[in-house]
Amino acid sequence: MNATSGVSDVDPIKVSVIGSRLEAISREIGQTMLRTSRSPIFSEARDFVTGIFDHRLRLLAQTAYIPVLMGALPFALESIAKEYADDIHEGDVFILNDPYHGNNHPPDITIAKPVFADGEIQFWSVSKGHHADVGGGGVVGYNPAARTVWEECVRIPPAKLLDKGKRNKSLWDFILLNVRMPWLVEADLECQIGACTIGERSLRALIRKYGLPVLRGAADQILDASERQARAALRDLPNGVYRAESFIDHDGIDKAKRIGVRLTLTISDEAIHFDWSESDPQASGYVNSTLANTVSASFQALFLTICADVKYNEGALRALSVTAKEGTVLHAREPAPVSCCTVSASQAIVEAIWLALAQAAPERVYAGWGRWLAPATMGLNPRTQRLFGDIHFMGKSGAGATHGLDGWDHVGPSFCGGSLRAPDPELHELIDPYTVLQYEYWQDSAGPGRWRGGLGTIYRWRVEADGIMAVNFGGGVNDETRPYGLAGGQRSPISELRVRRRGGGEAERIDTESFFTLNQGDEVELRVTGGGGFGDPLARDRASLADDLADGVVSLAQARAAYGWEPEGTAG
Repeated sequence: MNATSGVSDVDPIKVSVIGSRLEAISREIGQTMLRTSRSPIFSEARDFVTGIFDHRLRLLAQTAYIPVLMGALPFALESIAKEYADDIHEGDVFILNDPYHGNNHPPDITIAKPVFADGEIQFWSVSKGHHADVGGGGVVGYNPAARTVWEECVRIPPAKLLDKGKRNKSLWDFILLNVRMPWLVEADLECQIGACTIGERSLRALIRKYGLPVLRGAADQILDASERQARAALRDLPNGVYRAESFIDHDGIDKAKRIGVRLTLTISDEAIHFDWSESDPQASGYVNSTLANTVSASFQALFLTICADVKYNEGALRALSVTAKEGTVLHAREPAPVSCCTVSASQAIVEAIWLALAQAAPERVYAGWGRWLAPATMGLNPRTQRLFGDIHFMGKSGAGATHGLDGWDHVGPSFCGGSLRAPDPELHELIDPYTVLQYEYWQDSAGPGRWRGGLGTIYRWRVEADGIMAVNFGGGVNDETRPYGLAGGQRSPISELRVRRRGGGEAERIDTESFFTLNQGDEVELRVTGGGGFGDPLARDRASLADDLADGVVSLAQARAAYGWEPEGTAG
């Protein structure tokens, strides 16, 4: 048997061990990024994903630190491999961020390293992460005024950062010349390269231990097993066609117009098809989605619910398919701006899928999760005399309830799937010129229900520098986009961001998808909502409601109005 063929029947225990090791290598890449990055977006929030692919570009294992990125990796790697089909060598490292060459959105930069053995590519070690600076006219990658992709970023098609192990100086110089914080971008690119190199070393050790024929046979069995798992999970769903819609608040250009995301979901025996063709035409602003992002968000919605126990790899995806019409908001045509697609479009996609699945299996999906609403900021930190760029990840929403369970508190939006980390407030104050004044749960932010939603957050801080550029992004600031309830559960409140200027006066409300400027002494207050409720609030367990009252989760006014609560001795 030669090195390009696999063993058809590898021992099941060995298959399990190899599968676990591949997953561990993916985590090892991520842990390396956490420990070597400069940006808090990597080191604190973990806004990245890592993966292992085989020589056939099949996704074998990945660690979805931010789940919405997990389905986009195959698009990026396929684009790189196609572009350099006959020009891939040992020591090469590839980069990609262009959304019209297989990437999802520009701030998430893909780094991929081929792993060679016997003179041929055997695996790929890959990472994708959100960089604090990708050029363009935005803040940390977000430009709500952009009308084209060129206003959002420096576009990098599939290219070699390292060519046979040697640094491609011209490309490095080009990238670093077109960003405001070259020292930070360079450090985080090096972090990703180093992490992929760690993955390469571990994969080579795996090849030495088991040999290529065994590894390839094991890979086939791992993927086939995941396919069986996925189809078994879908088997219990009733066949049918289910329709739902959700809305994006607006695109940053026309702030009065809601943008519709419409789904026709077809369940056919052990397969699901997502058809987004009836969604609104692509928008003028940056909320448009690339096909890679639409596919990724679609798969994520399923793997957070129906397929929660299924390993996410190429095998599991064989039962799923996605259609999106080019020129619509979920399959934008070049050169439409797309930087906010992983946020504004993704959360609308997830909501539409859950609303459709609720018609088929209401007890297996969530009520609405609070959408992301928090700013990215950038400027000069007077304490360090350096530019900084950060996203305010402490502003996390609550999750929607599901049948039998309350929602999780302060868990973050649906596209993060509970994986988003909030930074340590003291570290946040060290890196950024801010003083945190308040950081706590927001009482009554959970949608009432037999099972209530999770709590959202009040996050307030004082600005300690002048001329801070900021952009508020995400959504959930309108009645149509606040979290929905299911099965009689109620919705949660609207989110909002307000700024009280140094001189006093009434606080200014900042809309989503908007630029604003902060100066020393300004105070910013962010109220991010909780999740929607599930089931009739009047059916909520009285002991649980009493606990919520005692803990300050629910006010007495909401307990009476939504839950019909009357303290002992007041009835009649």
